Order: sequence, then C-alpha cells, then structure tokens
Amino acid sequence: MKSAAPHPHPPLHAYALLAASMALVGSYVGLSRLLVAVFPVFLLAWLRFGIAAVAMAHWVKRGADEPALSAHDRKLLFWESFLGNFLFSICMLFGVQLTSALSAGVVMAAIPAAVAILSRLFLAERISRRVAASIACAGLGITLLALARAPAAPADPSAGGSAALPGAAGTGGLWGDWGSWLGHVLLLCAVFCEAAYVVIGKRLTGRVSPRRISALINLWGLALVTPFGLWQALQFDFRPVPGATWALLLFYALAASVATVWLWMKGLLHVPAPQAGVFTVCLPIAAAAVGVGLLGEAVTPLHGVALVLALTGLVMATWPARGRQGPQA
Repeated sequence: MKSAAPHPHPPLHAYALLAASMALVGSYVGLSRLLVAVFPVFLLAWLRFGIAAVAMAHWVKRGADEPALSAHDRKLLFWESFLGNFLFSICMLFGVQLTSALSAGVVMAAIPAAVAILSRLFLAERISRRVAASIACAGLGITLLALARAPAAPADPSAGGSAALPGAAGTGGLWGDWGSWLGHVLLLCAVFCEAAYVVIGKRLTGRVSPRRISALINLWGLALVTPFGLWQALQFDFRPVPGATWALLLFYALAASVATVWLWMKGLLHVPAPQAGVFTVCLPIAAAAVGVGLLGEAVTPLHGVALVLALTGLVMATWPARGRQGPQA
C-alpha cells in the first residue's frame, strides 16, 4: 500500500488534527485515573477493548488493494498488540493508579526517546547527538518526578482531588512510600511498550492499512485480557457505577482506539512524519492540565522542573532536522 505524500505547505487544519490527536491521548491518560478509582484494572482494560472492538468492527476487513496477511505479519500483529496494547494498558493503568495524571504525562513524554533507543537496538538506526540529549532530559525528568512528593491533596475524589485513590503515591495506601516508585517504574514500562509498538509498526505499515492494524491488534488485546477481565467482572458489582462513569469509559475506549488513530492519520496525509512528531508535545501538556485543572492534583517545584525537562527532551527528539525533506522510513 502507498500513502499520500505530505503537502509541501501543510494546511492549518492538518496541524490542528495532529494536535487534537495528541491532546486526546494526554486527556484520556489523565482521566483514566478516575476510572481506576471505580473499576479494577483488568476489568477496565477488558471493557475498553470490548467497546473499541464493536466500534472498529468495520475496520477489520481487508481492503481491495491490501495483500493477504503472511505468517510473519500475523506474528508481528500479535507482538504489536501484546506489547503496545495489552501490556501498555495494564502498566499505564496501574502506574496512573499509583502516581498521578501529572506524573503519567511527564513520563509519557519520554516515548520518542524510548523509540530512538529501541530503534537503535533492533533496527540499527543511528542516535544523533540531539536525540541523545533528549534521552538524557527524559531520564533526568523522570528521576526528578520520582523524587518529588506532592503536598497533601483533597481526600475526597468527588471533590476533585485524587489522593484518596487506592495505593496512590503519598497516601500511605497499599504500597506505602514505595507506591510512587513502583508507579513510575510501571509508567516507564508503558513507555517502552508503546515504543515497541512504534518500532514493530514500522515493519507492518506499507502492507497493512493503519486502520486495519488498529482493529486487529485491538482484537488481540481483547483476547489477551478476557480471562483476567472476566475473572474481575464476576466479582464486581456494576450497580453502583454512575452514568457519568460509563460515559467517561465510553470516551476513554473510543478516544484511545478510534479517534486518536483517525485524527493522526488524517493529519499525516498533509504533514511530513518528522514535523508531525513535534505535536506529541501536546500529550504531556494535556495530561498535566487534566491532572492539575480537573483532578486537583498538587504541584511542587520539582514537578514543574520535571515537566519542563520532559517537554524539552520531547521537542529535541521530534523537531525536524534542517534540510530534511518528507517523512522518514
């Protein structure tokens, strides 16, 4: 399959589509903190994949210009889903539960750096000095984030605070003082899972359409999480769950699996891939805005420095090099 070449002068609406895609990712990462306060993690992931499977059912069918999947393609699709869907969702949800939406946004800003590391290890791609500096910024930012202790937040999640979530950092919950460290380790694992998703995706694109890839790996994710999701569903009382929470779950599922993919691919029709990468800066900003503005999470100076370092590293990793033309392979 061949994709349309980006326009030499991208229209403003293409930039808006890319920014909206990454802002949606950041917002659902942040808002998932509200969902993990209601649903067990495996049940939440199962519901998310199930809703998305229904929404993307029409994406599964092979297009007229697509070749049949080879055995190698099927193997890549499995690993793409296992790492980029199943493990990413589990690590991200547990990590957000133990830390905060702000923390998740800062750590997720390290995705381009993680992609560069895995591309070097598995695709033998060179790491430039600028990308190496971005990796250092991301690592320092995450370290500062793990060292930061947020001031006490409101104890009632319904009042906008999130400190009362089970096992949250700084609350003395299930994991006590180790909760923050464990949460950041899980978020970092999620980052590398997402980076593996990108690296494996490089081997799939060109043969399978992005929409079909998304639908197929979502089905694999649903199959992988179903035993755990069913186990938790049988023990869960759905009756007290309010309508607003179900609406948030629907938004989470559709945003994570459908809307962000459509917005990103539509934007890429007009914008070169290296230039489009700059818009990933919207992810940590949106997650931090949700955490601070909607969830009432407290911010320390260390949090602020960590966010600045994360954004600096992200822009350094994704800003197009001078004289680079068109998308990279």
